[in-house]
Amino acid sequence: MSLSARPLSPVSAPRLTVLGVALAPWRLLCVAAHVLRALALAYTWWPGYDAARRRAFTIAWSGRLLKLLGITVKVTGTARPGGKLIVANHISWLDIVAINATEPARFISKAEVGDWPLLGRLVTAAGTLYLVRERRRDAMRVLGVMSKALHSGDTVAVFPEGTTGTGHGVLPFHPNLFQAAIDADVPVQPIVLRYSDPHHAVSPSTAYVGSTTLLQSLWWVVTARGLTVHVEVLPPMRATHADRRALAEHVQNLAEAALTRQLA
Repeated sequence: MSLSARPLSPVSAPRLTVLGVALAPWRLLCVAAHVLRALALAYTWWPGYDAARRRAFTIAWSGRLLKLLGITVKVTGTARPGGKLIVANHISWLDIVAINATEPARFISKAEVGDWPLLGRLVTAAGTLYLVRERRRDAMRVLGVMSKALHSGDTVAVFPEGTTGTGHGVLPFHPNLFQAAIDADVPVQPIVLRYSDPHHAVSPSTAYVGSTTLLQSLWWVVTARGLTVHVEVLPPMRATHADRRALAEHVQNLAEAALTRQLA
């Protein structure tokens, strides 16, 4: 659920190349300009956009951001239209961008993100649902908000691992947030993410784990060469009258099988 919660396992810094370091300042400048454009839109025309226009802009903007970062997107499978709960494995802060470039969704985030200078406005404009983690009962409120959004036809996305992994496997899926799909009677749409580069089936440049900071992670990404994000959209499954624990375990097994198949 949060980009700040990461496992304690260490990750080795990826090897840098001369060309990658040379390209990094230009990439960072282009990314900054791209983000500022979105911020300007959030304060001006965005509130007047209808759902279709917001969706189209989100796909285009997210895809462009990945391209500016030097990341190619490869998508297999198609997400169903209408309200659904997207459930994905979690590797990096890039995951949100990769999903939005494929199937725009409303994400769950810690409440303090909404108070971030400038970027908080951008995150809020994207329809983010905020959770006050210090309040135990707030999880129930968020489940209710999620169910209402799903029932109204929105797509909501969650990372049920609750933290980021290295991308070599799938961590256990926590079942709590699956309840929102059950309550709203909408399908669960699993998505499996993997980042690769010309030398690694699972790129070390995108791992956001251990003591890695956001700035370190960003630097590794912009100095990398030939990064690709693989977005595999698995078939949706009905959640009607499902047991959330059994549903979470089943989706986790599907994600593990898909990742194993990709790495075979």
